[in-house]
Amino acid sequence: MAEHWFIRGEGGSVFKLDLPLHEAIADQLAKGYLVRVNKDGTGFVEATERTRPGVNAPKLDWVSWAVHSGAKPDDAEALTKTDLIEKYGTR
Repeated sequence: MAEHWFIRGEGGSVFKLDLPLHEAIADQLAKGYLVRVNKDGTGFVEATERTRPGVNAPKLDWVSWAVHSGAKPDDAEALTKTDLIEKYGTR
């Protein structure tokens, strides 16, 4: 039996997706356009707390961090990596 995740799409519907996730889906999830949820659609809480990416991390990691920190996905993607680090790199 394949491991799976439940994902809420941009329209609010919940989908069951088998792992590993397709690269395009994983990218949208990392950027905050899609959200991992529980089967009933309630918010999924990861077992470990997220940590801020290092300055050498890819821009995608910084976009994901910014969205996790409250930015809208489109706004975070529009910023440069340097802007993301300046705005979201401090605690």
